[in-house]
Amino acid sequence: MGEKMLMKGNEAIAEAAIQAGCRFFFGYPITPQNQIPEYMSKRLPKIEGGCFLQAESEVAAINMVYGAAGAGARVMTSSSSPGISLKQEGISYIVGAELPCVIVNMVRGGPGLGSIQPAQSDYYQSTRGGGHGDYRMLVLAPSSVQEAVELTQEAFDLADKYRNPVLIMGDGLIGQMMEPVEMPERKEKTDLPEKTWAATGWTPDCGRERAIINSLYIDPAVLEKHVNKLYAKYAVMEQTECRWQEEMTDDADYVIVAYGTTARIARSAMRKLRDEGIKAGLIRPITLWPFPAAPIAKAAEHAKAFLTVEMSMGQMVDDVKLAVDGKKPVHFFGRTGGIVPTVREIITQVENLAKEGK
Repeated sequence: MGEKMLMKGNEAIAEAAIQAGCRFFFGYPITPQNQIPEYMSKRLPKIEGGCFLQAESEVAAINMVYGAAGAGARVMTSSSSPGISLKQEGISYIVGAELPCVIVNMVRGGPGLGSIQPAQSDYYQSTRGGGHGDYRMLVLAPSSVQEAVELTQEAFDLADKYRNPVLIMGDGLIGQMMEPVEMPERKEKTDLPEKTWAATGWTPDCGRERAIINSLYIDPAVLEKHVNKLYAKYAVMEQTECRWQEEMTDDADYVIVAYGTTARIARSAMRKLRDEGIKAGLIRPITLWPFPAAPIAKAAEHAKAFLTVEMSMGQMVDDVKLAVDGKKPVHFFGRTGGIVPTVREIITQVENLAKEGK
């Protein structure tokens, strides 16, 4: 690890990507992620093989990502909620063609143009697939700038490992806050598969088959076989890539489930509730997909109730309910429109549950 530097979240993500070997960035400006393309526009042209290009639209940007990924490059794009919506068709193509890339979404309030303030209301879009067809993406949700750095770097390895896009989902606060970070020294991973599938040029005597990057399958039986192959890959992701953090859940009567910035606020609330004598705990999903259902199901064996806290009208709460499977009550508290829930609001919610014996 290097020396600590005070960095804004967006800029730290951009530098982490470069350190992870990202040499191509295609994007388009939108608040609150603008510092990512700004930083890339300054850094990438100074690096050998580096290419920054501001596309004419988000649609153009994601198709440029498709091209670079198809040639085997480490490539990233970033945007915020409405821009990610525009990229969805291209994301579905990239998944269908089994191409690795990293996509960053700094979520802002919606629907529509909404606000430029932080939100978590893209959870459905991110975890259920905002584009067409049957597909999944690994979705990583950092709760600090340091974790954003580490997850961004790991995202490139995961994308290459599974030949699939990886989405970094942060809220606007993660992108805009400044925190001390250490940029990990990156060592090239030797256990990643060689990109023999990449379209890097072909001649009849080169000793390998011609690479074809494609997501079109006219024959229904062939397409079904392809989708089944993709889902076998997703099953491996579910078994091996699910990540979460637990705090004080062993004896918790009330388990708070929150991710990203909201989890930091919930953690403070949990500690103050403990000071009041209320046994609160916290489960923080780090992967939003695959969702960490197992620790929630385990906590449901002894907890009295769950409280899901989100910067939305309630989206992740559906996954929490599925994990609890009706064994205990699952309550929800959320703020939306770009408003961030406070520690006091979360404390009050749990205090009321304790008073009512729920």
